[in-house]
Amino acid sequence: MNSRIINNTNIKALLMVPVLSLFFFLSIFSTGCNKPASPDAASLDKYDTMRTAMVEEQIIARNIKNEKVINAMLKVPRHLFVDESQWDSAYNDYPLPIGMGQTISQPYIVAIMTESLKLTGKEKVLEIGTGSGYQAAILAEIVEQVYTVEIIPVLYERAKKPLAEYTNVKLSNHDGYYGWKEFAPFDRIIVTAAPDHIPQPLIEQLKDGGIMVIPVGPPGWNQVLWKVVKEKDDVKTMKIIDVSFVPLTGEHK
Repeated sequence: MNSRIINNTNIKALLMVPVLSLFFFLSIFSTGCNKPASPDAASLDKYDTMRTAMVEEQIIARNIKNEKVINAMLKVPRHLFVDESQWDSAYNDYPLPIGMGQTISQPYIVAIMTESLKLTGKEKVLEIGTGSGYQAAILAEIVEQVYTVEIIPVLYERAKKPLAEYTNVKLSNHDGYYGWKEFAPFDRIIVTAAPDHIPQPLIEQLKDGGIMVIPVGPPGWNQVLWKVVKEKDDVKTMKIIDVSFVPLTGEHK
């Protein structure tokens, strides 16, 4: 009896081998089919190449020399700050619409404004006009703290997603004309939305020895980018460049 049981058991075991093998193969095949698709490496390489060309041809070629600015613009994926339908245009030499009548600035304007802040890396910076969030991301790659204000609720909500990975960025949805008094004073202030004059609250929230970079003028082609330096009770303003759009022939020297 024991012999028959053993023999039958052996037979059953032998019959189970191909069944188990088939089950194992199907499990592997099924797992492979359900595995999430990995990012398209060719696509990633394409945008890396476009970003490198942007920095070389639009930024360095126009005499931007600050290594911190250059490295930040090489690193931040600009295309992720615009709608996916515009990804292939994200690194071109002009601003792009981001909705609500606003734009993501021309790459060169972002570079010259950032370079004009004379950042060392230790500063607390206030940005007025978050927009797409791209300028805030560039700043976040360079300095310790970035406070950015956006008045338009829709843009404020959109900017949260691409800026989520930057733990040193704090966003707020309010009127940037009045700065962000709660966290003042600031070492640097950068204004990416052009007012028709330099707001006094921003001057007051700038530290002694601080720098503010701000475009002033009506929308269009007549804005001027100013550098404001605060030294005790003295406020000095220096013209940097005419802004809105800078063609390749209009290089900054």
